[in-house]
Amino acid sequence: MAISVDTVYKTVLLILNKEQRGYMTPDEFNKIGTQVQRELFEKCFEDLNQQVRTPQTDMDYADRVALTDEKIAEFKTENNQTVAEKAIGVTNPTSNIFTVPSELYKLGSVTYEPSSNIYPEMQRLGRSEFYNIRKAPLTTPTKNFPVYLYEDNKCIVYPTDIINVDHIKMQYVKKPTDIRWGYSIGGLGQYVFTNYPYVATAINIGDLTGSISSNDTTGITIATYPAATYTSTGNNQTAVFSVTVIGGTISSVNVTSQGSGYSVGDEITFAASDFPGTALSGSAVVTLTEANLFSGSQQGYIDFGLQTSEQTELILNILLYAGIVIRDPQIIQVAQSELQQDKINEKS
Repeated sequence: MAISVDTVYKTVLLILNKEQRGYMTPDEFNKIGTQVQRELFEKCFEDLNQQVRTPQTDMDYADRVALTDEKIAEFKTENNQTVAEKAIGVTNPTSNIFTVPSELYKLGSVTYEPSSNIYPEMQRLGRSEFYNIRKAPLTTPTKNFPVYLYEDNKCIVYPTDIINVDHIKMQYVKKPTDIRWGYSIGGLGQYVFTNYPYVATAINIGDLTGSISSNDTTGITIATYPAATYTSTGNNQTAVFSVTVIGGTISSVNVTSQGSGYSVGDEITFAASDFPGTALSGSAVVTLTEANLFSGSQQGYIDFGLQTSEQTELILNILLYAGIVIRDPQIIQVAQSELQQDKINEKS
């Protein structure tokens, strides 16, 4: 289960403001939080390496190797390799190169799964082994005993008749996603947390009137029409809008539910038929810009991907950086002292 980015941010602000030490903006928090998450993520691998070299207890919840591996397990996943293309610059020009997922951080294993009951794990080879193993008939790779070379974020797979990207599975540890405390600006200029997940292709909640590119609606009805669902042209993705009609013309469009799957340039058409019982005719068109999407704004949140047991250390590390940002040595010293004590307790 992820750690709530809103909970962490509010806790950090509470600690900082209690002693009137200063303030950390959402943008500062997002950058520092992402950095701290990466550091704690990296630390898991070093801790696991240290723990496997020391005696362990077999008691439940006290096996440090298992506990550390559980922290890494939050990022373990499996995925298909994405693109098969002809290899360039290898001994056999008919061999296949498979491009691995962009989120990959540490490679675990690669399997060949052509059917539901055949799962041979591929043998990973170095460059010299990769060239030499194919020279002798007894060691030549087959579909039952496939091999691969992993270089430059690509896997070169043998035998060369393995070409289907859906049959090549990769088990790996993925990179942590950058955290995001998403916000909108309130009426008093304050930061207001946007309590919905970040989706790059979603439309910003709020006023969309400024993006009306054409407005050919005519009529005499004066009314406000509550939220209704419309379909954007070209991609069949939906969001929910509240549309106001004044003086027979669509005067404002507000997004009340963000939807997903939108792109810059998408056109959302509000036809007269969307307003039954009115005298409207024609249509109004909203053309989306980059600023209308989550990817071009600060809306939407992304939680920390770390295990919940890391929350205390996460907050302390963020406070450590906060002390540097606001130039308060006392905060730095207190955070460092707490972190050092945690490390002693973990490794003693």
